[in-house]
Amino acid sequence: MRMAVLTVSDRCSQGVAADTAGPAVVALLRQHWPEAEILVALVPDDVATITAQLEKWCIDGVALVVTTGGTGLGPRDLTPEATRRVIDREAPGLAEAMRAKCAGLNPFAWLSRGIAGLRGNTLIINLPGSRRGAEESLMSILELVGHGLEIAAGGQNHP
Repeated sequence: MRMAVLTVSDRCSQGVAADTAGPAVVALLRQHWPEAEILVALVPDDVATITAQLEKWCIDGVALVVTTGGTGLGPRDLTPEATRRVIDREAPGLAEAMRAKCAGLNPFAWLSRGIAGLRGNTLIINLPGSRRGAEESLMSILELVGHGLEIAAGGQNHP
């Protein structure tokens, strides 16, 4: 299985700040899917650039794309808008579950605008850009993601 992690950050892409969320997400994915090939990229907060990378991975047959960053209320936080340009169908329950579960740990989770959806068989999930927010959000839905990937690939088994 192929997975990908896209860090969206002007500051990290310019070398002004270190990306801590992307590597943390990769580590969580490796814990749960040790056999997976995990691709990584780092791009600025630019809709066209984000869209192009997401589309490339979808075309290349990546099963899961997780983005981190660009989901807040800032003027350059446009990852959900870029993701909407790419996906065919939304999977709103994943984003709702992340916000609901994480808000108990941090009420600022309600400010995340991240979405989730499918383009073909590729599941795309937006996570917050902080390491803590990305880790907590992904951990809150890992079981759902595993089942979602099986179903998106054509599986019929339901727990």
